[in-house]
Amino acid sequence: MARISLTPPHTLLNRLGAWYSRRTYGKVLDPGLAVGHNARVLLTYVRQERGAAKWNSLDPGLKHLAVMAAAARINCSWCMDFGHWAADSLGLPADMVTKVTKVPQWRDNQDAFTELELLVLDYAEAMTETEPRVTDELAAALTGRLGEAAFVELTAMVALENYRSRMNRAFGLTSQGFSDACAVASRE
Repeated sequence: MARISLTPPHTLLNRLGAWYSRRTYGKVLDPGLAVGHNARVLLTYVRQERGAAKWNSLDPGLKHLAVMAAAARINCSWCMDFGHWAADSLGLPADMVTKVTKVPQWRDNQDAFTELELLVLDYAEAMTETEPRVTDELAAALTGRLGEAAFVELTAMVALENYRSRMNRAFGLTSQGFSDACAVASRE
């Protein structure tokens, strides 16, 4: 049960956001409804998401694995549900979509991932800890494999997912049924 009303004020901004969300995702996103109670926060949130969508230094599959690892670590069911749908709708290769299902238990399924993917998953979890446990060695291994621009993007994406997941968990948001519409089952 959401800890905040999902009926924000009926402002032009919120009506436009709901229209865009229905057109893009098929339904109005609960995080948008929750954040819609504060117009300045909503505008900043939208700008941040639109800006992040344009980042392109990091492989989209690696980026999505990192996002899902952070969401899984925080145990954000809304983020995991939406992330499964996004993996299916982003046009990621079938093997990457399959890997997404293994992210919550990636340590038990290491043979399903490449060495670089394992580094990315470890980094996303390390960054997500309440006291981050990123080591010099892990950062150097990723910087060496990805390059500095992609490493910065990876770090920013994990931080952004921490922001999303922690906010959604604090609001009490849960699965909205996105994964029901794709080939990947949600893990709640």
